[in-house]
Amino acid sequence: MLAHEGMGAFELGTVTEIFGRHRPDVCEDWYRLSVCVEDAAPVAVLGGAELRAHGRLDDLAAADTVVLPGVADRHGNPGPDVVDALRAAHARGARMVSICSGTFALAAAGLLDRRRATTHWRYADLLRERFPEVEVDPRPLYIDHGDVITGAGGAAALDVGLHLVRQDFGAGTANSLARRLVVHPQRDGGQAQFIESPVPVEPDDDWIGESMAWALANLGQPITVAVLAEKAMMAPRTYLRNFARCTGTSPIRWLNTQRVQASLPLLETSTTPVEQVARAVGFESSATFRHHFTELMRTSPAAYRAMFRREQEPERHSDDHRSRRDRPADRLKA
Repeated sequence: MLAHEGMGAFELGTVTEIFGRHRPDVCEDWYRLSVCVEDAAPVAVLGGAELRAHGRLDDLAAADTVVLPGVADRHGNPGPDVVDALRAAHARGARMVSICSGTFALAAAGLLDRRRATTHWRYADLLRERFPEVEVDPRPLYIDHGDVITGAGGAAALDVGLHLVRQDFGAGTANSLARRLVVHPQRDGGQAQFIESPVPVEPDDDWIGESMAWALANLGQPITVAVLAEKAMMAPRTYLRNFARCTGTSPIRWLNTQRVQASLPLLETSTTPVEQVARAVGFESSATFRHHFTELMRTSPAAYRAMFRREQEPERHSDDHRSRRDRPADRLKA
């Protein structure tokens, strides 16, 4: 991770908590985190603290995954040495990850030209103005192109971190880590649900949440908007309107995403036929399952399972999976 002057302690803490803390009860084979700075001088952190780090730009350029937290100056560019280190890391196959306004640093290094990218919704217009070659999308919590991943602001650092763990170690490990962190393994709805609007919070929100919790506990059953509306004690049209207001998406899109996510551990850890997996998570047919799986994961269920079979071969070295360039491209969490 690159630490820089004026950075916030939240993203620093989130990255170190996810990638720097060894938890043998979650996974024995874990990441080796190095916090890097441009030179040996202490870095001022928001709140009056100073950070002294041992890592340097050479370490960053040689890393398998590079994480860039939000930058303090969104109107300026990182220094030429930092830009060179970012380009060198990407050129040798590192996975480049930005959080919040860290996307500005990736854009300044030219790593986002003609690619979709996200950042905190408040900074989307500035990112679009400063880097017109970047296709800015402020809606998702993160966008994954395989080699470059951009994340939204604030607590989306947790979403991005758990997404990386899920890619590298599987859904079971990511879920275990989420339980340790006391967070949801995967949020839905994107940033749309957090963008400032004059709509006040209403009591109906609790009923929407109750219906969603019921759906998660009963994914294998047939679930329609009418059923969800009944659980929330609303008319279907009222439910649709309130669901979109609360989550930024539709009930069916949310439900399909949850079912695809529920299928991942089955594909990763079992040999259950795809048709049975589809039924187990509530899809009416394997064709419907494959359609929604491919739409969300940018690969087929069979290819996804094969990827995990390859990664779990005994001869796999512990570091091989951290700089993969063949993972499904442009995974969009929205």
